[in-house]
Formats: sequence, structure tokens, C-alpha cells
Amino acid sequence: MRVKMECATAGRFFGPSSSRLSNPRRRRIVLNRNNGLSAHNLCSSSKFKIQAQTHLSSEVGIAKQGSLTDFGVPEFVWPSPTDEIPFWKKGFPSWDANLEVPSEVKKDSKLMHIIHVTAEMAPIAKVGGLGDVVTGLARACLSRGHRVDIMLPFYECIQREQIDDLTLITTYNSYHDGKWIPTHAYSGTVSGIPVIFIEPSHQFFKGQHVYGGSYNELEAYLFFSRACLEWMQQVTRTQPDIIHVHEWQTGALPLLYWDMYHYLSLQKPRIVLTIHNMEHYGECRQEQLNMCGLDGSLYATFDKAVDDRTVGHNPERLSLLKGGIVYSNAVVTVSPTYLKETLCSGWLSNTLIRHRDKYVGIVNGIDTAMWNPSIDVFLPSKFHAQNSEGKKLCKYYVQRGLGLASGNHVPDTALKVPLVVCITRLVAQKGLHLIIHAIKQVEELGGQMVILGKAPDSRVGSEFEGLVNLHNQGPSIRILLMYSEELSHLLYAAADFILVPSMYEPCGLAQMIGMRYGAVPVVRKTGGLADTVFDMDDEPNHEMTNGFVFEGIDEGSLNRALGRAFACYRNKPDEWNGVVKKVMAVDNSWNNTAGKYIEIYESVRA
Repeated sequence: MRVKMECATAGRFFGPSSSRLSNPRRRRIVLNRNNGLSAHNLCSSSKFKIQAQTHLSSEVGIAKQGSLTDFGVPEFVWPSPTDEIPFWKKGFPSWDANLEVPSEVKKDSKLMHIIHVTAEMAPIAKVGGLGDVVTGLARACLSRGHRVDIMLPFYECIQREQIDDLTLITTYNSYHDGKWIPTHAYSGTVSGIPVIFIEPSHQFFKGQHVYGGSYNELEAYLFFSRACLEWMQQVTRTQPDIIHVHEWQTGALPLLYWDMYHYLSLQKPRIVLTIHNMEHYGECRQEQLNMCGLDGSLYATFDKAVDDRTVGHNPERLSLLKGGIVYSNAVVTVSPTYLKETLCSGWLSNTLIRHRDKYVGIVNGIDTAMWNPSIDVFLPSKFHAQNSEGKKLCKYYVQRGLGLASGNHVPDTALKVPLVVCITRLVAQKGLHLIIHAIKQVEELGGQMVILGKAPDSRVGSEFEGLVNLHNQGPSIRILLMYSEELSHLLYAAADFILVPSMYEPCGLAQMIGMRYGAVPVVRKTGGLADTVFDMDDEPNHEMTNGFVFEGIDEGSLNRALGRAFACYRNKPDEWNGVVKKVMAVDNSWNNTAGKYIEIYESVRA
């Protein structure tokens, strides 16, 4: 049974003229009772009053303690760090993101069938930005009228209740290491996107996480790449216009397509490869490539797939990413500046230069249905560019929940403290030394900082555990060594600044999501950060300015950027309010980006 209800929220924080709120369908939240919580328990646990009606209630909350008339929000229960259940883990309503596909998007005249073959998809198999990009681009192309499917390994860790209409289509055989492996193909829908799940009958893709299982990942993705082509040829006889592969995990598919399946029955498809991060190359031994039915020795040449770094070594190795670059009809990376950087540095630069005529840089978009503060069910109050007052309540809510403000504080006092948020994987690429230094600098400047992220490296994890012990009981710093989708929404909404001090950043989504939620970015000038954030003090380009940018990798460069940011926040309220409104209005939607991908698809289609 599915119950449709609405979350009551503070009417004060909604602008009555907002067109995004005028359609009751856009506000409707779908609650699923299959999770063991009743609709009442699910919503009351997150401090919302539920009312089955089609207009917005002016009330928030269900209890009287902690009322704050300063906000004009009577009977609102504020979270506390002593709560038995942290505020971001309480039951939230869910909503069907597919309802938010913008109906006003103009349909393309020349429609195509596009199949994404990927290792990740948000939200069901998301590790990093790859999953967000695949889902966002697929949804945008669907909204433009194209037929889109996603093919994804059926990881054991995927929660099946997140998939609508999950159905076993068929069981077929796909080749691996001299054997034909029985393979299940399931269909389902995720966020309105048709998905084909590939599940081999042996050990591949078993485990509690997307990556890091007990199986050999490279061999698993070699199997998956061939299994997808086998499904198109053997099971459905599908001839898509475009097969869009992502990262090294599916880098073998272009080789398999052009040197095997194109000579069988797949004639129509053309291959597009998107490189999201050049850090991982898919290093592969020749005998491993043999396992998917190709002769690995044929690809151990400079103009095909040999890893240039291993030439002259024993043994020489292959790179699936390089092979994908060579064999794809078009290669895209995720920002124009990152394209320039990859042409000038790194061992793959020679290959990219040789294939420069098919190499394009396109800045990613963000999913503006999934990341939308005017309808976000995780927020205690909604807001938008025309009326951002609800952001203040979100900030104070997070401050109270994390112990950065107490009931003894007057809200205005807490709200005046600049809040810096950093949501990131804790890896060297993200500028760990600058993140650690920012903790000290923000504290010295009289601000607050929240870090949300996980450290895959145990040594980095130990260093940050020490910082947790040092800072988390204090008045200004909170370091949360985890990832939570719900908490990330709350932090973006609470933040005054979003910090992204990366050493290199192919595109970056945090700065764009942050802007969507009224958080002004403080970033290092590299990759996609340089293409999306423009310094406030750049007078000649004042119309584009939207953040604070620094170029150096030293602590002094970061200090100066943070100093300018805090000075603007504290000393120039009119300018600050203007830039918050400006960044919220920036259109980083996938529809703009999808149009550029469609042009690439059109240029290579048969």
C-alpha cells in the first residue's frame, strides 16, 4: 500500500509566488510502508507533522519543547547531539524523483536509442560522482525524448526495494575464461530510468560494497563488458544508436565491439567513452584480456592498448582506459579545463593528442530534481532563489543537531557565525593538507566548519580520527568520517561556504550542488572548478563572479581566499546577499549539458 501525503513545513519560508511550488504534484511525497514503519512513525520521527492535504501547512513540528518564535516557527523540535537517533538518520519521506522531470524541456527532433554501460548509478550503486553523472545525463536525455537504458552489474549490495518493477527477463550464457557462464538479466526502473541488471551465476559482484569484493574486479568488469554486448546480440537483438561507456571498468567494451561483435550482428551502434577521472587506468595483463575472448597479445602495441609506462618491462601491461580511448568513436572528459590539463600532463597525453580530433570537454551538470532546496524532503524548511529565508532555519537546525549552537544561544548570534562545509572523499586528490589547514584557519577566523567524508586509506583515516578526538567536542569544528546522502543535503542547505581545495578536479559536483543550495564556493583553480567558479574580485568579468578562487597549493593561498570570503560575509551584507541569490540562480542543470552530449552522439551515429 502506498500512502500519498505532504510534509507540513513553515509557510513563512516559502515564497507564495514561486512557480516551482504552485503545482501540488511537485510537492507530493510518496511514502512506502514496506520499510516496516508506518507513515505516521516515519514522518513523526523526523519532526514533521503530516497532513493529508494539497496545500502547504503553516505549522512545523509536533512537540512544544525548544520552540523558537525568533523564526516564527511555533512548536518546532530542534535536534540535539544527545539524541538517541542522529537527526540525519531519522525516517524521512521519500519522493519519486521522476515526477520532477521538467515537462517544459523541448523534445529533440532526431531521436536516438542510447545505452549506458557503467559500473555506478545513483542512488542505488553510487560511490562517487560517476553515479550522479550517469543518472543525471540519462534522465536529461529521456526528458528530451530519447530512448535511454542503463546496464549495470547487479551488485549483491544493491537494495532491491529501491528498484521499481524488478523482473527477471531471462538467463543467457556469456563467455569468460573458456567457459560460458549462465547470466541473469533483470529489468527495473530507478528514478524513472529503465535499467538492465546483469548478474552472473558465479562470484563476481558479490560483497557488501560496490567495490572491494573478494573477487578480481578487473576480470569481473571484463566479463560485464562482454555480457552487455552478448545481451544486445543474443537476447534482445538490440541495435542502439549509441553505446556510452564510462571509465576504465567498461574500457574493454569498445575493443570487444569493433573486433568481435561488429563482425557478428551488431552493426549500428557507435561508441562514446566518458573519462571522469584519469587517475585510474585499468591496468591489465594480456592473459587477463584473453579471458573475455580477445587475444591480448594483439593489443600490446603503442597504437592500441599497451601501457606506455611498462614498455620495455617484463611483462609489459595493457591499459583498458587507453584501449577505450583508441577504439571509441568519441571521447569526452568532464570539463574543458581538465581536457587541457590531460593533454599537457600524464602518460596518456600522447594517446589523447593523437586522438585530439575526437576528444571533447563537457562540464557535468547536476540533477536539479534530486538537488532542489524548494522540494528537498530532507530539509526542515524549503527555500529557493527568490526567497532564501528557509536557509537560515536549515543552518540553525544543523548547528543545533551537531552541537555547534545550544538552546541558550540567540539564533541571530549562531547565524552570524560563518559556516564552512567540506563534503568529499578524503583522498590526496582532494587537497588533504589544505582541508586539515582549513580547520585551523576557520577556527582562527571565528567561523565553524563541518567535514563529511570517508578515507579509503587507513593511514589517512587514522590521521582524521585524531582530528576528530581533538576537535569534535569543541564549539566550532565537526568531522564526520562517513558518507550520508541525507546529511549531505542538510549540510549543503546549512552551509554559507562550500570548500573544494582539490589538487586536481576533473569536474567536481560539490561546488555546483553547493551553489544550488545557496552555499558560496571557495575553490582552488583547477579542472572543472576553473570552469564553474569565478572569483568575486575579478572586476572585468563581474557578471560571472560567483565565489572565491585561489591558485596555489600552499596554505597561504587558502588563507587569503578564506579571509576574503569571511570579510565579504561579515562586512558587505548587501553584496553577500546578492551573491547568494546569484549562485542559487545559476543553471547547472543536466539539460544544458545533455544538449552537448546529444551533439556528440549525432556526430558519430551511423
